[in-house]
Amino acid sequence: MSIRSRLEPFKISVRSESARKDTLLCLRVIFLDDSEQTFEVEQKALGNDFYNKVCGHLKLLEKEYFGLEFRHHCGTFVWLELLKPLVKQVKNISDLSFRFIVKFFPPDPGQLQKELTRYLFALQIKQDLSNGSLTCNDNSAALLVSHLLQAEIGDYMEGLDVQHLETKKYVPNQEWLQKKILRFHRRHRGQTPAEADGQLLEVARKLDMYGIRPHAASDGEATKINLAVTHSGVLVFQGNRKINTFSWAKIRKLSFKRKHFLIKLHAKIVPSHKDTLEFAMASRDVCKAFWKMCVEYHAFFRLSEEPRTRHKSLLYSKGSCFRYRESQL
Repeated sequence: MSIRSRLEPFKISVRSESARKDTLLCLRVIFLDDSEQTFEVEQKALGNDFYNKVCGHLKLLEKEYFGLEFRHHCGTFVWLELLKPLVKQVKNISDLSFRFIVKFFPPDPGQLQKELTRYLFALQIKQDLSNGSLTCNDNSAALLVSHLLQAEIGDYMEGLDVQHLETKKYVPNQEWLQKKILRFHRRHRGQTPAEADGQLLEVARKLDMYGIRPHAASDGEATKINLAVTHSGVLVFQGNRKINTFSWAKIRKLSFKRKHFLIKLHAKIVPSHKDTLEFAMASRDVCKAFWKMCVEYHAFFRLSEEPRTRHKSLLYSKGSCFRYRESQL
């Protein structure tokens, strides 16, 4: 056998390996504990294939509560779509990173079945408290931090607590709250990390800003407000103060037109008032992203509560109030 014929299979193998590497995407994921991991995924893979790899890395079973968020090429943060090919969602992966975070906040996260899921929710609360998005009064903030201390360093020891608080920042105004934090931590003696996580979630779920991801907008009078969606419906905030709640039961239809987000209410809810509320957002992309999140929240929480005997879904049935489709341009 000639040297050429002996080398030919090797060349084919090298080419196929090179071609396979050319079809792989290397995607970086930042987790809730700030650790990072890079995953290799086929370019033709669906978002769900990538998401399953990420959840497999964590050994996470209750994965439906979480998602992967990334900065879209248009500049806004969006969620990875599970049923859409990756190549149609990401354009430039050189400096792209995904954040694994909580997407759907249930009314009582303490009822989640798996300890790992509750731990990840506790990490999300910790992150939101640290970056200032979970705002609350001083007592609640100090109580939350005290539960984090119990979970991370165990029972109260004044010297250890003070040293730990000097090196770790849990809340923006931590130095002003230190005495309260220490006083609360004394009360948690004997709690395991899992029990401390449960107590943390119990305090957090009662806060007005629990699970809130505000989206800047303005109302019909050009007043600056923030919109948010939760398990109960669409909320309106001025600063950190909730000024209105539109529960799913009150809403007939959600839609968007260009950069305007529209809430159409049932006539019986506002018989003597305008039944369609309009809010202007920063751009069409921002508006569409918020509308899509509202549709997903409604599907996740509201539809799962409906009786199984009801055949037509509010989300997808003909004439639906919440059809998953793009608004007219």
